[in-house]
Parts: sequence; structure tokens; C-alpha cells
Amino acid sequence: MRGIKVLVIGGPTASGKTALSLAAASAFGGEVVSADSMQVYRGMDIGTAKPSMAERCGIPHHMMDIVDPEESFSVADYCARAHGCIRDIAARGHVPIVVGGTGLYISSLLDNVTFSDSASDPAYREELRALAAQNGADYLHGMLRAVDPKSADAIHPNNVHRVIRALECYHVTGVPKSRQDELSRQVPSPYVPFFAALTCDRAQLYARIDRRVTDMVEQGLFAEVAHLRDAGVGRACTSMQGIGYKEVLDCLDGLLTEADCIALIQKNSRNYAKRQLTWFRRENRYRWYDALDGALTEQYFADAAAFLQA
Repeated sequence: MRGIKVLVIGGPTASGKTALSLAAASAFGGEVVSADSMQVYRGMDIGTAKPSMAERCGIPHHMMDIVDPEESFSVADYCARAHGCIRDIAARGHVPIVVGGTGLYISSLLDNVTFSDSASDPAYREELRALAAQNGADYLHGMLRAVDPKSADAIHPNNVHRVIRALECYHVTGVPKSRQDELSRQVPSPYVPFFAALTCDRAQLYARIDRRVTDMVEQGLFAEVAHLRDAGVGRACTSMQGIGYKEVLDCLDGLLTEADCIALIQKNSRNYAKRQLTWFRRENRYRWYDALDGALTEQYFADAAAFLQA
């Protein structure tokens, strides 16, 4: 029995994923399933670059605005809900189009990764958080590298939440999380995906990122963050660790000038794009298309059409 055909569009921030996904949805009768770890939060629109209702042109979008910013939301939560979205889209005879820059969400979903809740020790987790606060993120990352080098290679030192999770898994089970991840992919995937990733010249990408941040500020990013803070969404919330939100919080608290804040958001966004490119390039399943090359964009539609018709 053949699986559900899924179009996948990944790539770094500001590479043109939203525009391509809307064009693909229009061309192929598709619906968009967001694979962005920040767009799941309600009330976080400007800083996450959510397409507006007008920009969506009536095309259904799923996995956006589904949890409040105070709530925790994991990759396991994402997959559980996104699987249902894809099944419903396919049942209506439409094409599921998974779009986003959170590579972990995409691979976990399309590879049908299974998640276990057994590897949990809240007390140890708090101990690790205290160690990170006292000694820094690099110290904690060094602890991970000592017991699970593969996970250390895959997780950026600044992603303290994921470093802690990997250490917690090893502490509870005695099995490195990287090995658990390999075992979790034993259940066959119900999907047949066409993996595409967008990129462009590095200088052009960085210019697009800088321009996007400037646009966000003009659209009211500072007011959005202030509203969230005033509504009780604190720094400790995962949602407020997103790029754009944590920097503006520092500015609102007087730790950064507005100009320095904007420059820092741009810098952190460029660094994030580098990490995204590394992630997607490590996944050799992706076909790469230059977002600024019209001929390659046309090639994408030809390739996607051939995939769907096969």
C-alpha cells in the first residue's frame, strides 16, 4: 500500500519558503502544514513571520496558533497533531505541503519518529538547569559530549533545552539519546515525501534577513513583545526564547538600546540561518532550489508535478 504523498519545503529563514508554499498550494490543490516551532504560539505573529490571512489567499494553514505562549510544546506534541492534519488533508483529496525551517520537526514527522515519555526525571532536569545557570551553556554541552557525542554534534550549545533533554534521557535510561532516536525510526513512515529546500547567495540571504527584521520592527515587533510581557508571558517560557522576542525583552528592560537590539536580532537571525543550512544540507534527501533564480523555481514546479503524478 502506497503512502500519502507530501510536498516538503525547508530551508533557512527569509529564503522564500512561504511564497513558494503558497504558489505550490495554488498550483497543486494543497494545504499548508507549518513546521515552525514558533508559529505554533498564539499572539506571536510579527516576530515569527506568520503569513497574514490576506497573504494566505484562502489557502488553509495548519499547525499555526494552536497553543498559548505560556504553554510548553515539544516535537512530540507537534508530530501528534501534525499527523492528524496530514491525514485529514489527504482524505479531502488535497496535497499536504509541510513548510518550515525547524528541521527537527520536519524529520521527526516525515520519518514517523515514535516518542517515549519514560525518560523523565524532573529533579535531575532542575539540577541541570541550575548547572547551566551557574556554569554556562558550554559546560552543559560538554557534559553531553562526554556521554553522547552524536547528540552533541547535532545540538547547538545554546539550545539548552535540548541539551538538558538529551542528558536527561541518558541519565534515566543509560542509552544515549542519539541511539534512542535511531531506534525510534523503526516504524515505517506512512508518507512518501518530496523534499525540497530553498537557498540563495549567502550575501543576498543575509540582506533579506536584515531587511525582514527591519520590516518586523516597523510592523510593531516591540509592541507585540510588550503586550505578551504585560499579559504575563515571562522570560522562562520557551516561546520567549525565540529570536526577536528575547532581544526585545532585554531592550524593554533597559539592557539594550533599540538600535543595538535590532542589530542583535539581525545577527542572531543570520547565525540561525547558518545552523538551518547546516541541518538541511546534512539531510541528503533534499533537492536544492535557488529562491531568487526564476528558472530553478520553474524547475521546482516541474519536479513537484512529476512527483505527484508518478
